[in-house]
Amino acid sequence: MKFWDSSALLPLIVSEATTASARASLTADPVMIVWWGTRIECASALARLERDGALDAVGASRAFDNLATLASAWHEVDAGDVLRECAIRLLRVHPLRAADAVQLAAAVIAAEMRPTSLEFVTADRRLADAARKEGFAVLALV
Repeated sequence: MKFWDSSALLPLIVSEATTASARASLTADPVMIVWWGTRIECASALARLERDGALDAVGASRAFDNLATLASAWHEVDAGDVLRECAIRLLRVHPLRAADAVQLAAAVIAAEMRPTSLEFVTADRRLADAARKEGFAVLALV
């Protein structure tokens, strides 16, 4: 079981340089935990790729279908007071953006406040550094 940050999920949805390693990690351990807002963050990235011309209409449709397929199988950490408080603490300790702090807070909650018990998958260097400092084993797709 691993916690997947949105940045690590994109190579599973659209072809990127890290797609092969992301797929290998998922094949080795298919249980995915994500934050509740992960699907929104991934949809935002896909819409940006489409607007920027990196995905045509057919590719975007296929990517959104891939996202829906992944989302149907993953487990989500819901938003709530504990998540918010944890994210605020993380913002004071690490140089993170708000969404990244929420991602990391969701992982802390998924690990039941024991980060050493869960691997954290990300393609974001800053988030990987913060996750390591919190005690997670990090699989960095960078």
